[in-house]
Amino acid sequence: AAMAPARRALLAARLLGRAPLSAALRLSSGAEKPWEAGGNGGALQRHLSRKLRATGAVTVAEYMREALTNPGQGYYTRRGGVGRDFVTSPEISQVFGELIGIWFISEWMATGKPKAFQLVELGPGRGTLTDDILRVFNQLASLLSKCDVSVHLVEVSPKLSETQALMLTGGKVQSGPEDKSAYMKGVSKTGIPISWYRDIQDVPPGYSFYLAHEFFDALPIHKFQRTERGWREVLVDIDPEVPDQLRFVLSPSSTPATENFIQPEERRDHVEVCPEAGVIIQRLACRIEKDGGAALVADYGHDGTKTDTFRGFRNHKLHDVLKAPGTADLTADVDFSFLRKMTQGRTATLGPIKQREFLKNMGIDLRLQVLLQNSHDTATQQQLLHSYDMLMNPKKMGDCFHFFALLPHHRLAHPDKKEKPESKSPVAPVAGFGELVLK
Repeated sequence: AAMAPARRALLAARLLGRAPLSAALRLSSGAEKPWEAGGNGGALQRHLSRKLRATGAVTVAEYMREALTNPGQGYYTRRGGVGRDFVTSPEISQVFGELIGIWFISEWMATGKPKAFQLVELGPGRGTLTDDILRVFNQLASLLSKCDVSVHLVEVSPKLSETQALMLTGGKVQSGPEDKSAYMKGVSKTGIPISWYRDIQDVPPGYSFYLAHEFFDALPIHKFQRTERGWREVLVDIDPEVPDQLRFVLSPSSTPATENFIQPEERRDHVEVCPEAGVIIQRLACRIEKDGGAALVADYGHDGTKTDTFRGFRNHKLHDVLKAPGTADLTADVDFSFLRKMTQGRTATLGPIKQREFLKNMGIDLRLQVLLQNSHDTATQQQLLHSYDMLMNPKKMGDCFHFFALLPHHRLAHPDKKEKPESKSPVAPVAGFGELVLK
């Protein structure tokens, strides 16, 4: 019988008590200094102004794509692929990644310990989260000894893939052959093969765990406004009174996006839709339906309740999304109700559940106590408490960050009550999404 999530979490927390504290809090030393956006976005602003004068207003999605990924002046391009302009959970504490690693092992055990699984991360950033997960896999090596584990990273940035390779393999990688889907391959410091891909469709099929942490919130969105004449799309245009500035305008009539993306039952007056997120979720759902496994999505988001969440960050402070394009990180909250719809019933879904609830259910309090007991200096203990507060405080990341999962339907199916109770083993609850009772 599969071990109960509570016992699995407890076992893992005890085993992980031996893990080093070196990565427990990553903000204190300032070793990973955030890139500071330079310039005033002048070149991209001029490019956009010329484009808008020639073609007219553009969708918010098109503006967002230009501001973030324009080959010469896009925010991510200018940064050389350094990452986000706000602090992410894996950079706050190693505990975050460890508990996600435990979640995957918990699901692997609950589904009968298949002989192989792929860990697939979308947009792995610097590789910090994968590194923490691999440390958990190494700590629990005896448990995984008969399982063939491999890591598959979906990353379009050459610069970021170099950073990931350095962190995960020590830089020992080789380019994949041109006729193969993986463009780079290596072996982790703990001996697990790692492959890099530009698209999720290039990742080989098979029983897989998918991870998308702060991935969907950076994908371009369309914005819509309800008016007396029906739905209109929010567009970006030049301000005629101040030619050097951009402004939001409404489309004079409905657009193809308005026709395709607004649900008939929509009650809100302002809606944001991310078509790319829908396509990716469909692909994940198809893969999980066919090959098994699970997908864990962790992001800023809501369950179809919020309206205007499009915002910018520059030097870790809020920044006007239309000012100095290319110098600020742009993001919009993930609409989990849209993701749920886009699975089209191919998989079951769990969540969204608040980060503080998910981490509490995964045993973060127990893990914190183990780390505090193992640390002998006050400064380290204070940093551990500070990182815990950042992750769990409702006013910080605890309430605005959510977890959402895709699982095969049979994973959540309850035994037929008409049959004898002993004829089927009971379904193990899914760790993280229900309260753990430690007996």
